[in-house]
Amino acid sequence: MRAETFEAKVRQALYAGRRWHPAEIAFWLIAFAAFLLFPSHLLLLNEIAILALFALSLDLILGYAGIVSLGHAAFLGMGAYAAGLFAKHVGGDPLAGLVVGMGAAGLLGLVTSPLVLRGTDLTRLMVTLGVALILYELANSFGSLTGGADGLQGITMGPVIGLFDFDLFGRTAYLYSLSVLFVLFLIARRVVHSPFGLSLRAVRDNPLRASASGVPNARRLAAAYTIAAAYAGAAGVLLAQTTQFVSLDVLDFHRSADLMLVLIIGGAGYLYGGLVGAIAFKLLQDAIATFTPQYWMFWIGLFLVLFVLGGREIIHGGIKAVAGRFARLGRGGA
Repeated sequence: MRAETFEAKVRQALYAGRRWHPAEIAFWLIAFAAFLLFPSHLLLLNEIAILALFALSLDLILGYAGIVSLGHAAFLGMGAYAAGLFAKHVGGDPLAGLVVGMGAAGLLGLVTSPLVLRGTDLTRLMVTLGVALILYELANSFGSLTGGADGLQGITMGPVIGLFDFDLFGRTAYLYSLSVLFVLFLIARRVVHSPFGLSLRAVRDNPLRASASGVPNARRLAAAYTIAAAYAGAAGVLLAQTTQFVSLDVLDFHRSADLMLVLIIGGAGYLYGGLVGAIAFKLLQDAIATFTPQYWMFWIGLFLVLFVLGGREIIHGGIKAVAGRFARLGRGGA
């Protein structure tokens, strides 16, 4: 009886996590409505969608598995170059390129996962950074394939699902990137609220107890790392396809550093943190660059210092309070 009661409670907890709250529905409705509300800012919105997917990929390993990384740009770059080379030499179908880019980045994540999982947090930071630096130098050295410092040029994309051509205004790009983000978010949401996701959190919180309970820690972490790598690769694919250009910048350290800042702003461990952080970071970056283009990095740095020192808990608490309020309203509570 006790076992059945415990199993029923576990099922109930999983089901509760899978239910959509009104705040979540409103978030995605606004995201898609932005296509009509801000027609002159679709290129910026496309950048936000790509950064949000990139942040979501890091949140899967940092927020849910406890794996820290300073070289997540390796997977972004792998996806971007794989999709760019596929479009240039094989075919320009965006969805086929998306599969190829995600597969290449996921394979890189699978191959490098034993190196990352072998050490502790500091070791993982160095290993992930090292992998990204190696890929950067390889991309720079094999200029005949990647274009080197000049970047991979001559990428021509076909229409999405054979109907929607990419344009200079970002109309197709934004809807395409947002749709990919939404689909992958649905999958990630299902994963983190599954028994697999619960086991990841158990490994993150207490690896010894999780191992004693029968959880294969190494395999769980390797699987999460591979999934996150594929997601980061998808962000790289979107970047390459919507700009039709790939440069060494996609493998640069600042990509990984910016990603950490996005999760610091939005918070890690609840999926929407990366999305909210990406919106805030990009809007702040765009506003400051417009106001003072020479010193925009100074003002962003100052904002982040003040945010971490005093405003982080207030903002995160406010976001969670609003989300909780919407959840109670959705259940008919007071």
